Amino acid sequence: MVSGRRAYRRKHIDKGAFQVSWLRDVFGKDKVIIGMAHLPPLPGTPLYDAARGVEGIIERIHGDVEALQSGGIDAVMFCNENDRPYTLKAGPETAATMARVITEVRPALSVPFGVDVLWDPVAAIAIAHATGGVFVREVFTGAYAGDIGIWNTNAGEALRFRRQIGAERVKLLYNINAEFAAPLAARGLQQVAQTAVFSSLADGLCVSGMMTGSEVDTESLMAAKRSVRDVPVFANTGVTAENVQEKLRYADGAIVGTHLKEGGITWNRVDPERVKRFMAAVHSVRGDAA
Repeated sequence: MVSGRRAYRRKHIDKGAFQVSWLRDVFGKDKVIIGMAHLPPLPGTPLYDAARGVEGIIERIHGDVEALQSGGIDAVMFCNENDRPYTLKAGPETAATMARVITEVRPALSVPFGVDVLWDPVAAIAIAHATGGVFVREVFTGAYAGDIGIWNTNAGEALRFRRQIGAERVKLLYNINAEFAAPLAARGLQQVAQTAVFSSLADGLCVSGMMTGSEVDTESLMAAKRSVRDVPVFANTGVTAENVQEKLRYADGAIVGTHLKEGGITWNRVDPERVKRFMAAVHSVRGDAA
């Protein structure tokens, strides 16, 4: 008798083989490093700098993108990380400003890019589709309680929206253990990973620490990867030059923000020298040609 897990992998091997191929198709790499371009606080949020305005946001992101690319990053992800406190639905001012910033910066981009809107999957898909992004990262599945209150999700709505606007080329990275919150359902991460792929059609999975900049637990990465061997799994938080070799032993890539900033502080500008040091460690892991 074939075990449930073996039967699952056998039944879905064709889908899995297709899924794993998209990393190299999109990024040209099998172990992908996505660098964060954290937008300063946007209009309408408590920390927005009205004196600098949207032009100041554009100037800052131009500099961060230049620093990431000069350091050899594989891809960039734009995110409204500093729109604290976070909400579960983005307003039109957020979507409009993010779309403008990305459009202004896009001519300087030489690598693929994606979008993350905290915490609104539909807005992220819309912005990515409109600006030419190739992936989004969001919490698509699960129910949580935490700093934001009671947090529910609706993957069915988000994926139907992607289909309705013709954005199927935009890959969906599911953050399966939401930061700043705890799941309401008592399920192990391995089960969450498997069902996110099976029932909610995730293109890739992200495994996080408890908050931005917190190191993701290696055991959690291993559990997720064991469950969905043929679907990309990303280490989502707290990856550094010192631990990237360990994380990439199990993960198919990493999303890196805080470690690449001046002084290792999330809200600072990207430090090109930190990017270079980090990517040097990555090149060693990947065995990239000099």
